[in-house]
Amino acid sequence: MTAKDVILDRIRAARELAPSTTVTVPRNYRTGRTLPDAELIELFVDRLVDYKANVHRSTAEELPATLAKVLADRNARRVGVPAGLDASWLSKYGGEVVVDSSDVPAPELEGLDGVVTSSTVSCAETGTIFLDGSPDQGRRALTLVPDLHVCVVPLSTVEVGVPEAMARLVPERPTTLISGPSATSDIELERVEGVHGPRTLDVVIVG
Repeated sequence: MTAKDVILDRIRAARELAPSTTVTVPRNYRTGRTLPDAELIELFVDRLVDYKANVHRSTAEELPATLAKVLADRNARRVGVPAGLDASWLSKYGGEVVVDSSDVPAPELEGLDGVVTSSTVSCAETGTIFLDGSPDQGRRALTLVPDLHVCVVPLSTVEVGVPEAMARLVPERPTTLISGPSATSDIELERVEGVHGPRTLDVVIVG
């Protein structure tokens, strides 16, 4: 008998001993909270900056020019985009735009200077951005391999807290949560950036 068999046998035995009654887990979360737009943005930006993200404000009309400037400032000459991203967003960008697909092996994404995506919902209290793999956000690898992620966040998708943000997600969709650029700390609490994702995160809030 292998170690795996032993573990599975123990799990089966524990399940047989467990009560057969259904346990209801209370879900009395605070929901329905709102803030005026000015306060919501201030809170969201404060959390983003605290996580070392770079924040930019833009109107919908100014978005192509804003993205072009952000990418130029980052010296990004070749950027990847998900197939469903609005092409007009990069209409003023002078570099090469590479439309991603599942046929592109993840290692080849390292050749990109950055990636531009939209987002599903964001949480102001935690400064967290949620990506759910929608056509304008693309697959997980696209936002994890390149060293720069420029993420567009419509103001209408920013919620106050986690329960409000979670309520807008589709449970069946794979979700990536982003709170600042990729970073971790070793046992001596030395911060290291870019370990398992982009070293630089630029967030463009539209609205």
